Amino acid sequence: MSKGRSLGKTSMTQNQNQSTSQSLKLYLSRQASDPGRYVLEQAVTTLAGWVPTLAGIALRGLLYRLILKMDGMSAIENHVRLRFASNIRLGSGAYLDQGVYLHACPPGIEIGARTLVMHGAVLHVYNFRNLPHAGIKIGDDCLVGEYTVIRGQGGVHIGNRVYTSPSTQIIAVNHVFDDPTRPFTEQGITAEGIVIEDDVWLGSASVITDGVTIGKGSVVAAGAVVTKDVPPHTVVGGVPARPIRNIGETASHLIGKQVFYNQMEMKE
Repeated sequence: MSKGRSLGKTSMTQNQNQSTSQSLKLYLSRQASDPGRYVLEQAVTTLAGWVPTLAGIALRGLLYRLILKMDGMSAIENHVRLRFASNIRLGSGAYLDQGVYLHACPPGIEIGARTLVMHGAVLHVYNFRNLPHAGIKIGDDCLVGEYTVIRGQGGVHIGNRVYTSPSTQIIAVNHVFDDPTRPFTEQGITAEGIVIEDDVWLGSASVITDGVTIGKGSVVAAGAVVTKDVPPHTVVGGVPARPIRNIGETASHLIGKQVFYNQMEMKE
């Protein structure tokens, strides 16, 4: 009897150790491309990631080249969280504010020159199913507003001079839920991708759903849920979003208002 109990305890311990090992491997596989990269990335971010002020920005501008790709100089504030950093590319003059989270599992995240990613924004490729078109690519001179969420399973391609206002969601994935006899978590996903062309402005708390293309120069009103393609130079709003007007038809909303420009705009 005693021997049987001992064998049972041994088997239970082995199963627990195996489960712990599998959980550890799963965790590491979702943090970096391999254990060696995980150690390097964690060491660099632990050493330099907390340092405040310009001194910290300068330090990270040097040390973070060991773990990610920089074209020229980029500014990274303290307390920016990076995963799969080897798959991140920052254009010259790109800026990552405090509290930004980039999870760049393959094929990664590319942020263009002079693009600003503001506090609390989350850019997560989330490609744990080896989807062929995954990734997040953002062009030059863009602004990713506070607490914007971008999910890149189906691929998100954002052009130049695109502004997302606070709490915008750009979600290139959908769950399948058509079978009432099974949980939606067992029915798979679709991931068609999202394209946002140049010079688009997305209003606060707008939601861009999978499979949508937003045409050049368009505006999405605050709180809108975009489920269909938006033609170029069109203002859309509502749930689901519908065209409100074409840009260039009238500027009556500006009557009696003063328009301010920055110095670059004044030069142009």
